[in-house]
Amino acid sequence: MEESVIIVGAGPSGLSVAACLTKASIPFIILEREDCFASLWNKYSYDRLHLHLRKQFCQLPHMSFPTSYPQYVPKNLFLHYLHDYVSRFTITPLYRRQVEEADYDEGARKWKVKARNIASGQVEEYSGRCLVVATGETSEPYVPAVEGFQGRLLHSTQFKCGKDFKNEHVLVVGCGNSGLEIALDLANHGAKTSILARSPIHFMSREMVHFGLCLVKYMPVKIVDTIMVLLSKLVYGDATKYGIERPKEGPFYMKVKYGKYPVMDVGTFNKIKSGEIQVLQGEIESLKGKEVVFKNGKSEAFDSIVFCTGFRRTTQKWLKGDDYLLDHDGLPKPDYPNHWKGKNGLYCVGLSRRGFYGASADAQNIANHISSQN
Repeated sequence: MEESVIIVGAGPSGLSVAACLTKASIPFIILEREDCFASLWNKYSYDRLHLHLRKQFCQLPHMSFPTSYPQYVPKNLFLHYLHDYVSRFTITPLYRRQVEEADYDEGARKWKVKARNIASGQVEEYSGRCLVVATGETSEPYVPAVEGFQGRLLHSTQFKCGKDFKNEHVLVVGCGNSGLEIALDLANHGAKTSILARSPIHFMSREMVHFGLCLVKYMPVKIVDTIMVLLSKLVYGDATKYGIERPKEGPFYMKVKYGKYPVMDVGTFNKIKSGEIQVLQGEIESLKGKEVVFKNGKSEAFDSIVFCTGFRRTTQKWLKGDDYLLDHDGLPKPDYPNHWKGKNGLYCVGLSRRGFYGASADAQNIANHISSQN
């Protein structure tokens, strides 16, 4: 099958590209390994999840959120928005297609893609002048290699609601936004919750982050970070007494350099202050039965462990013929804002570490560039 553009991935980034290509009347296909679009939101996210940023920073290209939606959109309304988005732009992904190889054919000057149809087991071949990598930053859940634990062990993508853990001793590994929000949900439902803080974090409210995003349009990141850290100290005080260290680098600098979002507090900090959530330091040394042994020599028993340890990208397993755009970890080699465009019609979307806002800009840039080549 041949189309002008092949998009790999039907998450919000892939849908954004599809909408922009539709507006430009450029034919395309989308290959998606799951049985639905935006599978992370549809199947692999916890119930209380909201968009962490205000809705104007999270809308996809060419379609605003309804005015009736709250500033911080909950999961169910975001999924409703995505359903409307797919319908409006008549986006029809080919589901259950696992891309196994994509390589550039110099002779034909086309990308050749092999994808396994999971339903039939057959390998299908596609070709296109352009290839868009839209598999995002969250391709494969990452769980450190652990053995010997006899309790319940799961990744954050398997967690739905804290009510399933009532009265259990639960360890949450990782203190990013997902980890702290899952810890809050567990505590709210009566679980005896601990967080393993493996690195320093910036605690900020949603309003602080929004304020910072507004400031960064007009001020250098260094100045904005100084203001944000000062506000955080005023609101949260000395967090070290609760076992929380503050990074030496500023929150927005860390976002740009490492892709680490500031932690947006939605109630977790008060639970930590009250002692309902315990903060532990260090790394796990080993697991024995239900006992977790830490590298600092301490140990504690838990009924369940929830790993909020992020994701790994898998692009390097199937993308061939590219030594310019993406590195071994599946992230762009070119610096922002030129990160989205490779060579020979290769593009990537949603890998700028700037959330939906960045993915929307990528999608429009890609559609404009492809249109200019016609």
